[in-house]
Amino acid sequence: MPALVVAAHGSHLNPASSRPAHEHARRLRATGAFDTVQPAFWKEQPHFREALRTVPSEEVYLVPLFISEGYFTEQVIPREFRLAGWSGWESDGTSAVAATLSAQDTAQTVHYCGPVGTHDAMSDVIVRRAESVTGDPDVGEGVGLAVVGHGTERNENSAKAVRYHADRIRARDRFGEVQALFMDEEPAVDDVTDYFESNDVVVVPLFIADGYHTQEDIPEDMGLTDDYRTGWDTPATVDGHRIWYAGAVGTEPLLAEVVAERAADAGAEVNDRLRTEPERSGDDTVSFC
Repeated sequence: MPALVVAAHGSHLNPASSRPAHEHARRLRATGAFDTVQPAFWKEQPHFREALRTVPSEEVYLVPLFISEGYFTEQVIPREFRLAGWSGWESDGTSAVAATLSAQDTAQTVHYCGPVGTHDAMSDVIVRRAESVTGDPDVGEGVGLAVVGHGTERNENSAKAVRYHADRIRARDRFGEVQALFMDEEPAVDDVTDYFESNDVVVVPLFIADGYHTQEDIPEDMGLTDDYRTGWDTPATVDGHRIWYAGAVGTEPLLAEVVAERAADAGAEVNDRLRTEPERSGDDTVSFC
């Protein structure tokens, strides 16, 4: 059977940064769909450079646990995994699927997949996050949804994924309003209430892990709290709106299914289809049909 390697950023400073990769790998490992499921990191161990040596399979599906196509997915990961013949995806910034390459160091066949953040199924994870934070599986009617990204003028793809999913969710007509907001671009998340008429607004950050941006910067910028260390109410009242702040989308258990979808799109046999409503045990195990 092939192996699955989940490539994430990790952090020397924030232990929570690697948690989603470990959690999703654990969920996928429990399905038995792959011979081995191994997380790997840029800033933690096991490192990208050694990851392929930790899996015995000759065939590996490599899925980046990143939000957008950019520096890490197009330069760092291919370089550190020694992917011979890598020349980039033919992509508009949200359409990367997979490239089959050979690892120079190990001679393994590596199916290098597009990042989870640009997969269409991520729209479902964002909606699930809104359901989770409100406790309402039917949340939507009369409720605003803000999909929040970092954004940066240095890489236009950083914002593309955010706008892409906001547009897809808006087209479903489930929520009263849907907006893409950013930390470092306009429209800015600081002014979240300026962009919504709805009394209730769910804010979902399109980030993989909860860290400084999602747990410090964004709550303070939105006015949920004056000091993140004192916490905030959920929902919190800001300028007459009730703000339901969901935290990083990457911590949602359903994201494990998107990782598997990426591998399936590259040719992995994870059975005929994935459940759109994964069965959940006490440890949020994802099951495949």
